[in-house]
Amino acid sequence: MQKKIFSTLFLLSVSLFVIAQQSAYKCYPANWWAGMKWNKVQLMLHADSGFIFPDKYSLSINFPGIKVEKINRVENKRYLFVDISIAANTKPGIAYINVNTIVKGKGFKIPFEIKQRRKGNGREFAQGVTAKDFIYLILPDRFSNGDPSNDRIPGMRDQTLNRDTVFNRHGGDIKGVEDHLDYIQDLGVTTLWLNPVIENDRPERTEHGYAFTDHYTIDRRLGGEKAYQSLIDATHKKGMKMIQDAVYNHVDSNHITILDMPMEDWVHNWNSYTNTTYKDQVAFDPYASVIDKKKLVDGWFTKQMPDLNQHNPYVANYLIQHAIWTVEEFGIDGWRIDTYAYNDLGFMNRCNKALTDEYPKLTLFGETWFHGVPNQAYMVENNINIPFKSNLQGATDFQTLWGIQEAMTHDFGWTDGVNKLYTNLSYDFLYKDPTRNVLFLDNHDVSRFFSVIGENVDKYKSSLSWLLTCRGIPQLYYTSEFATTGNTSPNDGYVRLDFPGGWASDKINKFEASGRTDKDKSIFDHIKALANFRKTSSALTTGKMMQFVPVDGIYVYFRYDAKQTVMVVMNTAKTEKSISIGDYSEMTNGFNRFLNISNGEKGALKDFKLGSYQTVVLELLK
Repeated sequence: MQKKIFSTLFLLSVSLFVIAQQSAYKCYPANWWAGMKWNKVQLMLHADSGFIFPDKYSLSINFPGIKVEKINRVENKRYLFVDISIAANTKPGIAYINVNTIVKGKGFKIPFEIKQRRKGNGREFAQGVTAKDFIYLILPDRFSNGDPSNDRIPGMRDQTLNRDTVFNRHGGDIKGVEDHLDYIQDLGVTTLWLNPVIENDRPERTEHGYAFTDHYTIDRRLGGEKAYQSLIDATHKKGMKMIQDAVYNHVDSNHITILDMPMEDWVHNWNSYTNTTYKDQVAFDPYASVIDKKKLVDGWFTKQMPDLNQHNPYVANYLIQHAIWTVEEFGIDGWRIDTYAYNDLGFMNRCNKALTDEYPKLTLFGETWFHGVPNQAYMVENNINIPFKSNLQGATDFQTLWGIQEAMTHDFGWTDGVNKLYTNLSYDFLYKDPTRNVLFLDNHDVSRFFSVIGENVDKYKSSLSWLLTCRGIPQLYYTSEFATTGNTSPNDGYVRLDFPGGWASDKINKFEASGRTDKDKSIFDHIKALANFRKTSSALTTGKMMQFVPVDGIYVYFRYDAKQTVMVVMNTAKTEKSISIGDYSEMTNGFNRFLNISNGEKGALKDFKLGSYQTVVLELLK
């Protein structure tokens, strides 16, 4: 009897050991799909603290269609990188990575799932974002709290929840975004772009999302994977699209691969802390020094955000596979790529190609926070005869932002005022396709445009008219549909304030017309009229552009095709100006009537006066 009890206890202890072993090891990614072009996958196996992969072991995957090609041991014994191939005809199911040691009974299994691909194999989803679209950028923590139960998550490092300060979390989440899709669509928006939703398990300032701690986890305080998939599905059902924010350059110091680094050169190491210089010019400067180039790309973004070494093949595979995995797993339509110039550009070309090979319609645009059109054009597909050729489709168009800012804040001059906007657009010959650039007035990193222009409603509505009629893809930052103020000084949190009405306790609800001021209503209605007209306007979405040299503060341009002609007249002067239709006869001949898009007014096309800082958008009619 005692022997039997002892035997039973021994077997139980062995079983518990095996279970403990299995739970102590994780696989990244935890699943893949058959039928992918990227069918050679590198699995990163990681053991929790206290466990290692022993020196003597065997590893196998006994699943039809999966072949172990190579097992890579690295410096840290808590990691294995396993190269596998997945045959196109592999059936969905749970495969197990079998790890056996020389000690009998001490083997364990790590699950790895083969999933069924989404319908269309990358051609019926991942539809991409074009100039036909209108993007709405949302910082989820500051938009709306749809699920208060996830405001704090036990065990996570940041337990703050305080709406009285811009430094703490406020509790907004993905459910809050889904709850207001009707509002967003009614405004004329076709596409959502959320600041990063990937886990940021760090002690402070976790509201922005740009410090990843686990690539394969959607932040639970935002609702996790189920909430994200629900939002994307709901967005697609409404005929809208989803852009995800990608961060390849850096991670947080609490990322799983930083707390326990696979190898010494997983990140760029310096003898002493070295920050990136942010000097994008050295990327293309023919006279640049080697050290300046190295500091730009290999320097850390901040002390809390280690710079990933994308020359390391394991790092490169980890990042590229996660990007592909995300598109297939959630069905997103495009990527906005953070801090583009600080990445290794050769790696970025490789990553971009892997994504578009798998998803031909997928949109990719990069953050290019530069001063200079050639600087920006260098980073995207261009017509410049240079050794390095980027395959990035488009950029966040800071150059037109600087142009419209200058037009609204400086007097007219040879190169000043609206002439800067005109000149920056005249450089479009540098781009392979300038319509893939994303236009904007503000975002989560720059001051609210309404504050930049001194809270002048006419200037703001003129700038919005430009945003929704110029070439490219327009993007609006949440609450910029109102008279929203905020400056990045003294802190960028002041341009990341809550959407009024996003919390049950809010006294003002701007999701409803009754909660808006007269200024709010004027701005909201202006955007709504232009954005919804734009949806069906062939001239504004796929048409050509012709701009006339600005004269005395008057800037006129046309969007046109064989079906439609739209005339935009902008007065950036401090006084009322007379507009002579005959000055633009190259485009106005043959038209005798107009429709004012903003207010629906119709009339005869003739000379008119335009007030200071006012803009009209006219569809020309015969």
